[in-house]
Amino acid sequence: MREQKARAAAVLAALAIGAAGCTAPVAGPIAGRSVVTGVGGDDMLKLRSGPGTGFRIVAGLPEGAVVVNRGCSRVGGTPWCEVELAESRGLRGYVSGHYLRDE
Repeated sequence: MREQKARAAAVLAALAIGAAGCTAPVAGPIAGRSVVTGVGGDDMLKLRSGPGTGFRIVAGLPEGAVVVNRGCSRVGGTPWCEVELAESRGLRGYVSGHYLRDE
């Protein structure tokens, strides 16, 4: 019984540590203007309603689209950046930071 409680406490502690670190700020594209890059010619970068692939797709951004980067956080190993379209203020969402290059 004691061993089970100790094991359960260790698992909960590990989960808490992992959850606490899942949205840490990351180095990468800095806040400011960024350009969408690395997207295939016939593909679009998905602008999502939240930081992760489980969130609804708001729009598709083509290669070369300019966005205002509001900052990035690491979620599940991927840098997710909150962005707003430079040409269409008000259209805001999250994209993978792997596809952004500082302008």
